Amino acid sequence: MLSEYDLVEGCRKQDRAMQRQLYERFAGKLFVVSKRYTKDATDAEDVLQEAFIKIYRFIDQFRFDCPLEAWLKRIVINTALKYIRTQQPWNQSTDIEELAPLLAQADQSLPTLNYQYLLALIQELPPGCRAVFNLYAIEGYNHPEISELLNISEGTSKSQYARARALLQHKIQSDGRFTEPRPAEQKN
Repeated sequence: MLSEYDLVEGCRKQDRAMQRQLYERFAGKLFVVSKRYTKDATDAEDVLQEAFIKIYRFIDQFRFDCPLEAWLKRIVINTALKYIRTQQPWNQSTDIEELAPLLAQADQSLPTLNYQYLLALIQELPPGCRAVFNLYAIEGYNHPEISELLNISEGTSKSQYARARALLQHKIQSDGRFTEPRPAEQKN
């Protein structure tokens, strides 16, 4: 297996075989990242394809000061965010005060959630909620960073995250597999 250095150098020389190897080595992992930000696999494939075009175009800018996979992932995330911004999902925002009753219930731990099931639930979220949820809960960005990345206010970021949590919590609670049985009533 070729080293990352050799792959990058080959891609810098526009060697098609090296570009193919780079794609084959990382496309699976990067597709999962893309899929988290999009509604379906078709959109995720489009984002991934656009990201690889950027990767090949800007591979000269990679300086090996971070792992190659992290650099590639960042390009996929930025490409997905650009895709989301073109759809104007922020017009569907909800005031955070309206979600307060749902958020009080949303802190219950659900350690038995399957990754594929959770990914499917995240993909059902409205685009704005999905983007903010992924950036905050999965990628580890804070609300000021998210507001800058998405060109939205911090309040909108917080509102979209709160709405995403509430929607996910509602979907999980309505699925009978994850509700805890209530203790039997005691007889006097």
